[in-house]
Amino acid sequence: SYTGSLLFCADCGTLLALPKDGETDVVCEQCQRQEPASSYESVVTTTRSHPDAFPSALRQKRKTQTKHHAQGDQGTLVAEKCPSCGHLEAYSKEMQLRSADEGSTIFYTCVSCKHGWRINN
Repeated sequence: SYTGSLLFCADCGTLLALPKDGETDVVCEQCQRQEPASSYESVVTTTRSHPDAFPSALRQKRKTQTKHHAQGDQGTLVAEKCPSCGHLEAYSKEMQLRSADEGSTIFYTCVSCKHGWRINN
């Protein structure tokens, strides 16, 4: 039977291996049922992953940024834990302080206690 673009065993539901060159049947590794190799002739296998399926710290930071302009140029409000008080929000500003072939420096200021720290990218 067909589910999506993959071929599964009709008896036990195990994903069947692709037929090898010259094979006329594909044997299910679980229940030993034989499926004709011709079942694969018109099957196109396409796989896709949702962007959130493999989270990364960089992608997460991009999602949590909110720009605020009301109180002057405090920076971008981001989800970053303050090393001083543990609050989970801080303002960030990014500056290029080192040579152009090196990463930038990010300055953080805690929303709660106003503690400042920096990280070199």
